[in-house]
Amino acid sequence: MSKDKRLEKVRALIETASANISTAKQLLTDMLGTVSSSLDYQSKAQGLPSSGKVIEGVFEGQYMMDKDGKKYPVPANYASKSKLVAGDVLKLTIMEDGSFIYKQIGPVARKKVIGTLIEEDGEYRIVAGGKSYRALMASVTYFKAKPGDELTVLIPEEAESEWAAIESAVIEPGAEIPKKDTGKSKEK
Repeated sequence: MSKDKRLEKVRALIETASANISTAKQLLTDMLGTVSSSLDYQSKAQGLPSSGKVIEGVFEGQYMMDKDGKKYPVPANYASKSKLVAGDVLKLTIMEDGSFIYKQIGPVARKKVIGTLIEEDGEYRIVAGGKSYRALMASVTYFKAKPGDELTVLIPEEAESEWAAIESAVIEPGAEIPKKDTGKSKEK
């Protein structure tokens, strides 16, 4: 085996071991019942591999944060359509042409809560369970939600988050129902 191949294998083994240690720490935390009051995105990303054109990190509501604390913008339409929740682990592939391709590879445990959409200081928020969560504009517009509408949202099960992902909305009689995007263009 050539030196380059052996180095690549060692690098891959170290990344795998690091990810396994991170997973083991999370399992230990879960078993001991110690839950942090808020997500520490950078420390959660510490055990994730990051090399070359593929970067792994943790979604924090608008951005993916890698193990070094560097933030990468996640397209709002992808976060909305995929119903990403703060704490989800993402893989970012940076293509040769510079385009970013995200993939959710480790969803965080979620819970559903029902809340009401409000508009506050020019941004949409969802009030649920006595707390106020930020919401992506792309989700609000997709569901054609208006302030006062009742929404089902997803939040992390075991940690505090300032963001909520919209799962569904109560559609008023006569309102247009959002159509599911099939990815096919109507133009020929």
